[in-house]
Amino acid sequence: MSQALTRIRLLELQLLVLPGLLTVVGLLTIFLARSGTTTWHWSDIAISVFYMGLVLATSIWLSLIGFRGDQVLLPIVATLTGLGLLLIQRLQPALAARGKGWATIAQRQVIYITAGFAVLWLIIAFVRRLDWLRRYKYTLATIGIALMLATMLFGQEIGGAKLWLRFGTITVQPSELTKLLLVIFLAAYLDEYRDLIASGYRWGPITIPPLPYLLPMSIMWGLSILMVILQNDLGIALLFFSIFLVMLYVATGRLGYVLAGAVAFAIAAYVALHLVGHARVRVAVWLNPWSDPQGTGFQLIQAEYAFAHGHIFGTGLGFGMPQAIPVVETDYSFAAFGEELGLLGTVAILALYLLLVARGALIAFQARDTFLRLLAAGLSAVLGLQAFIILAGDVRLLPLTGITLPFISAGGSSLLTNFLIVGLLLKISAHGEPA
Repeated sequence: MSQALTRIRLLELQLLVLPGLLTVVGLLTIFLARSGTTTWHWSDIAISVFYMGLVLATSIWLSLIGFRGDQVLLPIVATLTGLGLLLIQRLQPALAARGKGWATIAQRQVIYITAGFAVLWLIIAFVRRLDWLRRYKYTLATIGIALMLATMLFGQEIGGAKLWLRFGTITVQPSELTKLLLVIFLAAYLDEYRDLIASGYRWGPITIPPLPYLLPMSIMWGLSILMVILQNDLGIALLFFSIFLVMLYVATGRLGYVLAGAVAFAIAAYVALHLVGHARVRVAVWLNPWSDPQGTGFQLIQAEYAFAHGHIFGTGLGFGMPQAIPVVETDYSFAAFGEELGLLGTVAILALYLLLVARGALIAFQARDTFLRLLAAGLSAVLGLQAFIILAGDVRLLPLTGITLPFISAGGSSLLTNFLIVGLLLKISAHGEPA
């Protein structure tokens, strides 16, 4: 009996109370605001009840199998995903009005979330160890490059950026999976050669790694610039190269490498921006959205109005006008919360992402194996950098990009990949312990 009690993930269960109540009360608020009455039935919040049950079932299952991994990661992810669920339910009537293809977006999001938890369950249940990933680093890197090349050649252009592959009625964003493959490759490569890369040789005051080991850096630099030119998207290129620089720093501890890489990327991106019309327009709109307030600057201006309308406490869920922002469900989900939850709500979301990255960094720090340490650091960097790039775009610290806000923005590719990342982080946190 006492042994069974020690297997209960009590901290995790306690922390899951908040996201459970958040989704139930949030959806009820949205329904009452929409209907204008105080009458409701349990069927009106069935989706939130289902979500709460899914999250609690995951935690209970982890307790039953005696999983000893991190107990804070799942509650953070459940809260962010719950916010995303509320956002899509909130926007569903406005999105359905766009046309037939949008009518089921809320239902699809629930399916994606369920599939995401299924991915997490599968990783925990069937992936015993992660060491084998390092043996297939070049294979995984080749798959990632092939996915990006396929997107460049055959991708569908949406909103000026060519980031999606269409298979019948299904649209997939390969860059989401590629970022994960990139992290696995870099973790394995840097684990194998980090001593050589860190030692290098002196050229005046500069330390340069042995030239053969500069090859991955050159490939990454070239692919990033190719993405800007051929896919018309600076965000993915910035994300990929930032991941590379973070992992290079974690592996070698040499800030000079990071600065040199950042300068090289900045110079190349500056040149590429003068060659790519779409990216150039995004930068121009970022600098002055009022130059074309009814055209290219409309989305950004509407987002700024939303933040301003939210003030400190927000208008309340269901009482704002987030649907006035074009593509709010992906590009400007943070602005939607800024309007309805106010400054306090946006600060809370930022805090959740900071906690997520900090927890990932702690898992990396506690990992016994160097490869797993680099892998955890890279996976945490993916989530943190992606959130930073899109949040910075929403508040005009950076030009807006086409990447999604992890766990919150609508989209199946992003959700499934992010749950895959969380599953890997949980496995790393339990490395060496019985699963």
